[in-house]
Amino acid sequence: MHIHILGICGTFMAGVALLARAAGHTVSGCDAGVYPPMSMQLAEAGIALREGYAPEQLAEFQPDMIVVGNVMSRGRLIVEELLNCDLPYASGPAWLAEHVLRDRHVLAVAGTHGKTSTSSLLAWILEHAGLAPGFLIGGIPANFGQSAQLGHGRCFVVEADEYDTAFFDKRSKFVHYRPRTLILNNLEFDHADIFPDLAAIQRQFHHLLRTVPSSGLIVANGTDANLAEVLAMGCWTPVERFGTGDWEARDIASDGSAFKVHYQGEKQGRAEWRQLGLHNVHNALAAIAAARHVGVPVSTAIAALSSFEGVKRRLEARGAVNGVTVYDDFAHHPTAIATTLAGLRARVGDQPIIAVLEPRSNTMKLGVFKDSLAPALALADAVVLYQAPDLGWNLGAVAAALGPRGQVCHSLDDTLAAIQAQAKPGAQVLIMSNGGFGGIHERLLQTLRAFAADA
Repeated sequence: MHIHILGICGTFMAGVALLARAAGHTVSGCDAGVYPPMSMQLAEAGIALREGYAPEQLAEFQPDMIVVGNVMSRGRLIVEELLNCDLPYASGPAWLAEHVLRDRHVLAVAGTHGKTSTSSLLAWILEHAGLAPGFLIGGIPANFGQSAQLGHGRCFVVEADEYDTAFFDKRSKFVHYRPRTLILNNLEFDHADIFPDLAAIQRQFHHLLRTVPSSGLIVANGTDANLAEVLAMGCWTPVERFGTGDWEARDIASDGSAFKVHYQGEKQGRAEWRQLGLHNVHNALAAIAAARHVGVPVSTAIAALSSFEGVKRRLEARGAVNGVTVYDDFAHHPTAIATTLAGLRARVGDQPIIAVLEPRSNTMKLGVFKDSLAPALALADAVVLYQAPDLGWNLGAVAAALGPRGQVCHSLDDTLAAIQAQAKPGAQVLIMSNGGFGGIHERLLQTLRAFAADA
């Protein structure tokens, strides 16, 4: 079967493409922005890519099935072409559920924050235990080097996103997956472009709960009041809670790099790993609990943590030059920004942190979080804010709230210059964006190398 994917370079759709290719299908696709790292993954898998959405490509490829990403909308010429020609089409989640997840034990990871890290960790624990899992994750786990794999075991780990499915299906993606094991990490308001309020997101999460069988397991953050409200709406599945309740971490190192795992009050073992922050400790507890549900001994799961290499673009150190370390992070919500900074601060102590932020998500562009950004950046010694032309609101008020620590830049060149001016030996430069940010990470490292060579 030849499958053509519209919007193929998004993290989810790229994963679908890799799974379809691994299953033996011919796969091609198109996107308006074909860029690394997903474009590199796709090219290495032998998947033909087209830049843009010209409708002529449907006649060129003559696919048997068109998988439609949620970036597509009515009015796009390629969408009108597939509808007018009565071509077969499906959403990415529906195709995944029908062709990959059927007859697998699905372990889904849902929540506002930590989905990618927790999914990656859970997949690694299962791999370490010899279960050969499949997975589809919205990032690239360093242990695997790719965002998706079919696996040949019965388990399949999926990052379960609450964003809507497609232009013809406005349900959240995760209602398609029908997990037997479900992790609920946390729940906050996000995706203001499609959800009017938190209650609307909670309803979608409750729709997800309705799909988990009574013989399954829900692993829920016991400290999250919003999730507690969702569970109170009706739950027909056993629940284990982490953070407080069934699964707890004790004797936690200040930076989160070591902790003891307790289950129902009994010590299970001590974990040591390279991840930072209390949020990652909670991610680990959730993954350990979910893995136990499919038969992985807790001691085996704890042992797997020591060899977990993290996820690309999750506080990923991109390089260090002359004592300046540059990190790349996907944070695009105030809570994620604050927790990432807290983890880095715990690791580096009083070394100066320069936070560089591109507010790029749809919710950020709407200005929903504009009053929360300055408090979220409180642990940074200096903050450089990039005012992209399409942001839609002025970052000046955020910079003003930060006082002398904050500044706004209106071009990538100015942003780069502002970072360089403050990046003295010992500085930790934390660059946060859910996009490519114009390759600013490598540009900064190159500039620092050139400066060091001339010094």
